[in-house]
Amino acid sequence: MSRFVIGQADGGDVVLPMGGVGVQFKIDGERTGGAVSIVEHPIAPGGFALPHTHTNEDEISYVLEGTLGAEIDGEELTVEVGEYLFKPRGLRHAFWNPSSEPARIIEIIAPAGLERLFRTAGTSRGLQGTEDFERGLANMAAHGIQPHFDDLEAFLARHGLEMPSMPVARG
Repeated sequence: MSRFVIGQADGGDVVLPMGGVGVQFKIDGERTGGAVSIVEHPIAPGGFALPHTHTNEDEISYVLEGTLGAEIDGEELTVEVGEYLFKPRGLRHAFWNPSSEPARIIEIIAPAGLERLFRTAGTSRGLQGTEDFERGLANMAAHGIQPHFDDLEAFLARHGLEMPSMPVARG
């Protein structure tokens, strides 16, 4: 990887445990003195980021491929290729792929830091009721993210989405 040119295949990637949104790391905050980080999110049909609120950063999404559905502060939006979506800190938001085709967005995060949450979350299986799930909640709290699990079932129903099939935790 060049110091100045970041290619399509550059940067590692993970899949977040809830909703199946991918993360491809492009520019980490260490390269920008903490000012900004950039990731790409490949989103399979029906993939989503659950309702949540950021306290530390603003996000700007640019749709490269497909269509993005979004809810921000109670407003439902559709974002097409070539359009930007601004998700300001402090407002509840969620996004999803409402189509039968893959979607891909660039996510600009300012200030940087959320990419560290993504790296850690990508190692989790997210099974509710497990230590892994509790670590995930602690990771979100440490990065100023408040998940809104109380709205998850209604959110999924509103948009015809389903939780990805995951193994059941045995206790």
